[in-house]
Amino acid sequence: MRILTGLVVSAPWFLLVGLVVADQSAPPTDRSPSDEASETAQESPGKQPQQVSNETGITPENGAPQDVQIILLISGLTIFVLAVLVGLEVISKVPTMLHPPLMSGSNAISGITVVGALLVTGTGDSLIGSLLGTLAVILAMTNVTGGFMVTHRMLSTFQKK
Repeated sequence: MRILTGLVVSAPWFLLVGLVVADQSAPPTDRSPSDEASETAQESPGKQPQQVSNETGITPENGAPQDVQIILLISGLTIFVLAVLVGLEVISKVPTMLHPPLMSGSNAISGITVVGALLVTGTGDSLIGSLLGTLAVILAMTNVTGGFMVTHRMLSTFQKK
């Protein structure tokens, strides 16, 4: 448990330290970005001025530098892995008698997932997004239905016959 707590507490700091180190590793230059862009455009007449990237690495095509995208991916995966580890730790500590009521409640909360999946499906930006959204709606509704069935079964044990 101490290792898990240490990971959860220190992971954001490692990410922030990595961002600061990456930011400080860029060497300072005496020339301005506009001078570099104009020289690059003059050296290669085939290139259009909008294709030249500026000092930050942001181009009109991608909108963000590749390094930032990689850092965001790594931080998202780190948060996901830590959430899985914390979830496993919490679930392993729950007594067996409490599993059905807790699971029925958490399955009912999956209605939030249904709303999110409907939003993803309804945007219609891409075919893959729509298919994944539809699959998420089906799986979340199965989870919600199962939660209510377990709740109904639990409540029926307390009714007089």
